[in-house]
Amino acid sequence: MAEESDLEKTEQASPRRLEKAREEGDVPRSRELATFAILGSAAMGLWIGGEALVRQLRHTLAAGLRFQMQTVLDPVQFGLFWGVQLRDLLLVLSPLALLMLLATLGSPLLIGGWVFSGKAIGPDFGKLNPMRGLGNMFSTHALSELVKALLKTGLVAAAAWLVLATQSDAVMALAVQPPASGAAQLGRLLLLCFFIMVTALAVIAMIDAPYQMWQYATKLKMTRQEVREEAKEAEGNPEIKAKLRAQQREMARRRMMAQVPKADVVVTNPMHYAVALQYAGLDGHAPRVVAKGKGVLAAKIREIANANQVLLMEAPALARALYQHTELGDQIPALLYTAVAQVLAYVFHLRSYRLHGGQQPQRPAQIEVPPGMDPQATDAAPGLESGSTA
Repeated sequence: MAEESDLEKTEQASPRRLEKAREEGDVPRSRELATFAILGSAAMGLWIGGEALVRQLRHTLAAGLRFQMQTVLDPVQFGLFWGVQLRDLLLVLSPLALLMLLATLGSPLLIGGWVFSGKAIGPDFGKLNPMRGLGNMFSTHALSELVKALLKTGLVAAAAWLVLATQSDAVMALAVQPPASGAAQLGRLLLLCFFIMVTALAVIAMIDAPYQMWQYATKLKMTRQEVREEAKEAEGNPEIKAKLRAQQREMARRRMMAQVPKADVVVTNPMHYAVALQYAGLDGHAPRVVAKGKGVLAAKIREIANANQVLLMEAPALARALYQHTELGDQIPALLYTAVAQVLAYVFHLRSYRLHGGQQPQRPAQIEVPPGMDPQATDAAPGLESGSTA
């Protein structure tokens, strides 16, 4: 039973499977929605500018029926004459054609989006298999397409019948009306019929679009075995793992940089190291390291600190010791309490002086760290004075 459940497509498609299907040009599409978008744009264009369009077409037709005999007898003039008429006709119809073109290009954005894939237009010799074609004829997709075709035909026929039933007197009156008024009445009836058919197509599109999205999601469902295999493939892919690690490092760096403006002081080396400290005395904890870095990262920390008026304190030995013996979010080691206390005392006295005045505090001339805490002093010569500059 467990093996059978693993082979059943019960899991939703993973992002990787959706991306792969999109690369192959396989996206949800609703032809009924696209058809409605195109015809709906035409209906809107006729509703807004139909009267002006008819006037311009009437003028173009009248101009085309007026010509001189010498124009007909001269092939060059005759060709120029019809070229002008064709140009005028294209200019008259161009706004409506442009509106429909925009609807054609924009309709894929309603469902599926634009997709450019060479695989979709490549040859697929499997489609020449007669057994496969016979299976497609009796598939669920073919049945749904048949139901949609019947529904579309029924709705369009019902729309046409509705126009004829409600406008029967107007249709019968066409036979006795003068040509001008009869043509105008016929145009209004045809336009009404067109609007009702577009409304019927809107109903079909509202049904078909969600169905196509459901059918697409069902088609791309995965078995539990496929999900496990994809996860193993993703975890074992060096490029994906490297990309994930790079993204994680970038996110961690951004989070760290966001903490720099909240720091009380940034201890520097002065150029090679930078460590940002934050102290909230009310919580009873020691100062914490909220950001640290060396090289380019240290320069970025100093830049953000300067931009946010966070004090930069030059203490090379302390900066190296903090960088070496702490991690982000850690409290400072107990051996560095005295050195950090000197820094924070100066920072808080300087804040008080800037706010309230009084005697200006003196910057500590030299901040020493216990032996063994400064990696440079330890590596160079044990017992060397730890306050020396780097």
